[in-house]
Amino acid sequence: MRFLHTADWHLGKLLHGEHLTPDQRGLLRQLCEIVDEESPDVVLMAGDVYDRSVPPSDAVELLDDVLSELVLELDTPVVAIAGNHDSPDRLEFGSRILKRQGLHVFSKPTAEPRAVTLEDEHGPVRITGLPYAEPPQARYVFEDSEIKTHDEVLAAQAEAARSALPEDERAIAVAHVFAQGGALADSERPLAVGGAETVHASRFDGFDYVALGHLHRRQSVEDGRIEYAGSLMKYSFDETGHAKSVNLVEMDGEGHCTVEQIPLEPERDLRRIEGTLSEIQSGPDPDTNRQDYIWATLQDEGPVVDAMSRIRETYPNALHVEHPTRADVSSLGGLASDLQSQSEEEVFEEFATHVVGEASLSEGHREALEEAFERLREAEREA
Repeated sequence: MRFLHTADWHLGKLLHGEHLTPDQRGLLRQLCEIVDEESPDVVLMAGDVYDRSVPPSDAVELLDDVLSELVLELDTPVVAIAGNHDSPDRLEFGSRILKRQGLHVFSKPTAEPRAVTLEDEHGPVRITGLPYAEPPQARYVFEDSEIKTHDEVLAAQAEAARSALPEDERAIAVAHVFAQGGALADSERPLAVGGAETVHASRFDGFDYVALGHLHRRQSVEDGRIEYAGSLMKYSFDETGHAKSVNLVEMDGEGHCTVEQIPLEPERDLRRIEGTLSEIQSGPDPDTNRQDYIWATLQDEGPVVDAMSRIRETYPNALHVEHPTRADVSSLGGLASDLQSQSEEEVFEEFATHVVGEASLSEGHREALEEAFERLREAEREA
């Protein structure tokens, strides 16, 4: 069996106030083209379809367009689960009707696991959806007061799923969890505090492939068996080094899987740049996209007026500008100890060198300082 594993679309996402829906539409167009070219037997979507529980209308429209193309035009079944960003009720609306067309949405945990069985030349493959659930919700569903952590939630879900597996039938699980050993990114909303969110990979024993969502960096928990496909696109500037893709998985008759990562190429990337304002305004290399989303770090020594609008003359989609000070504010108190014994020039020079992180002022800066104090004294004499 051949299937496509994707996750964490986060439709309706805002990045520094910028709507990313047009970028997401372009990437999902690529996903549909991959499905058309590779003809998988099913598409698995491992949660966080939307970025928030009440998605904007253009995000809902985009999801409708994509699922309609996959299921109706490309005749490819889709199995999707809810993630921690999704509203289960909104995601599951109409799912019983759409199931007949090949769209299977598992958005709420159930004591009797929900699954879909597909056939290939080797026989049946059972795909079980393990949607995201909070411990209080799972305690109610499984009638187990001992469920207190996300690991215990998954343990209850996985055990129920295994008990329903026919003997010798290949099995796939789709889940939205933070598996132990995975790497988080800033754009991922924590599931809990203090490490209580992590789950043990051993909970997935008995499944031939586990399609995971939640972590935005594509990565393997157990190579070829427990995989994160990663997010649809980069959703924070700490993901600039990530490469985004979907997993194309081939499962043989014994349940062994090989994974191919097919890249997704955004029209506009996320990049960090740094330099003085004049260096940044001079523009990138000819091969660099000026339309990328930019986080700019200025290295000018002094203040820069209207930096964002000036940078946007070169990079129209710049989203953030920072001008970090090299001063350690917590240590400034120690500079005031000898004020009574120092001249005004000495006090200012000590402060200035501390702020810029240099041992002493340059000759030019010192001359400018002396000239400024001389003008001040002249003004005092004329007052």
